[in-house]
Order: sequence, then C-alpha cells, then structure tokens
Amino acid sequence: MVQSLNTKVDLVTSGTSFIGMTDYGDIMIGDKAFEFYHRHNSRKYIQIPWEEVDYVVASVLFKGKWIPRYAIQTKKNGRFTFASKEPKKVLRAMRQYIDGQKMVRSLSFIDVLKNSLFRKKKSAETNNS
Repeated sequence: MVQSLNTKVDLVTSGTSFIGMTDYGDIMIGDKAFEFYHRHNSRKYIQIPWEEVDYVVASVLFKGKWIPRYAIQTKKNGRFTFASKEPKKVLRAMRQYIDGQKMVRSLSFIDVLKNSLFRKKKSAETNNS
C-alpha cells in the first residue's frame, strides 16, 4: 500500500485520471498534496505536492455551471488531467493551498479559433511585407 503525503485530509471524492488510459479512482486533497489513487490497482497512483504545482487550468462551460475537467500543471513533470463528480468542491479545496492567481480558465473553443485566425492573418501580413 502507498503511503499518503497528507497528514490532514480535507476532501475525498471519486474521480478519473486522463493520464494514458483512463483510470478511475479516488481523489484526495490534503494539507501536503493532491493525490489520486486507482480504485483496483494500488500501484497506480499520482501524488502531486503543493510546492510542485505551477498552476491549475479548469475547463469551464456554460458560464461556470459545468466544469468537465481540470488539469494540474507541475513545475517538472508536465500536465495531469482529472475529472471528478464534484469539481467545484475539488477546486475550492485546492484554492486553500494554491494562490488564486495560479488557478485559471482554459480557452474556449471559440477563443482558440479566434487566436488561430489572428495568427494566420498576422503571418500573411508579415509575409507580404
């Protein structure tokens, strides 16, 4: 069995990890780290100490009514994407340990399209000059 990094647990909820294959398990938010434990295989787990978290990106839809997934960007190991039954509770629990400036919304589909169109327009203008 894996030893938890947390000494105090604030929230435990069921969740999904989107690292490689989709894994189902439990998400634990505590005073030292964000932890994900696979439901059936005790060797599959993710532990992210709060000091390693660079920022948290939440995919927000319908003006904040639905958050289908969120990702934790670490300083060294890249991005870990998760979903849970109660994402608002998870993000609120994380906000106790992460600065609010480091919790951001992801770009919407329309914003991504706008950015790509402006990029193409700028590159066409620079190529014509």
